[in-house]
Amino acid sequence: MAQSFSSIALIGNTVDVRVADCMLNLAAHLSRRAGKVLVDASVDLPFPPDTVTRREARFFATEADLVIAIGGDGTLLHASRLVAGHDVPLLGVNRGRLGFLTDVGARTMLEDVDTVLAGRYSEDPRSMLSARLERPGAQALTSLALNDVVIQKRESGRMLDFETAINGTLVNSHGADGLVVATATGSTAYALSCGGPIVEPELDVWVLAPICPHTLSDRPVIVSASSKITLRLMERPSGRAQVACDGEALGDMELQDELFVEKAAAKITFLHPPGYDYYRILRTKLHWGRGAFDNRTSD
Repeated sequence: MAQSFSSIALIGNTVDVRVADCMLNLAAHLSRRAGKVLVDASVDLPFPPDTVTRREARFFATEADLVIAIGGDGTLLHASRLVAGHDVPLLGVNRGRLGFLTDVGARTMLEDVDTVLAGRYSEDPRSMLSARLERPGAQALTSLALNDVVIQKRESGRMLDFETAINGTLVNSHGADGLVVATATGSTAYALSCGGPIVEPELDVWVLAPICPHTLSDRPVIVSASSKITLRLMERPSGRAQVACDGEALGDMELQDELFVEKAAAKITFLHPPGYDYYRILRTKLHWGRGAFDNRTSD
């Protein structure tokens, strides 16, 4: 059954003029359609009087029925962490570069939003990762990730030596610049540039993709999303790493620290207007079907 959206929050980096223009247009449009339009209190845009309510973004999860992220995939990742664990769906308007996750175009934005508000949309639930970085004698650092959890070298030019274990069983010892643990959603992000596979979002699996491995046989693997992954640094002079969740730093990792990655209890849900086609997005963003034949015909 379609939800009723009477309170809608808008999120975007309005330093980008394209994002700012979309937010102004959408706010004015929604103020005539929805009961309440929320924007972050820090947004400095000339909204017409009485069209928006300014609130800190951390309150969106409890005060909004729908969050619309305007920008690139990074904006949608930020929005996903705001609403994780709450029954608040996300709709993405693409004003970024690739836009694997933000599938509503700027040209059709108002029409597509009206379609969603009318109840014509598909729901697309996505799993998230939970990361916990533990250090003896210190409080654990925790975070969620929709795309990926990444361990990467901290000192430039120095390779990391680390080991991975799944459900307590050693998998491999790596010499590499790091490792990406990606969800199916994140398989088209950093993991893809590391040679990882593209995974359909409906599949409940994780991708483990080494970053620039020193051994050619150290290849990406796919594991069940029920897996509990543990990473530890191995003894090496100046062995230090950094852990990031969806590109946001969680903390530094040193010898004796342990990083635990597993499925998060929280999920998020994307909304798509009618006609959403995952493979069409892949074809468009990755330029599939535009190879040698196209080059020959353009000569």
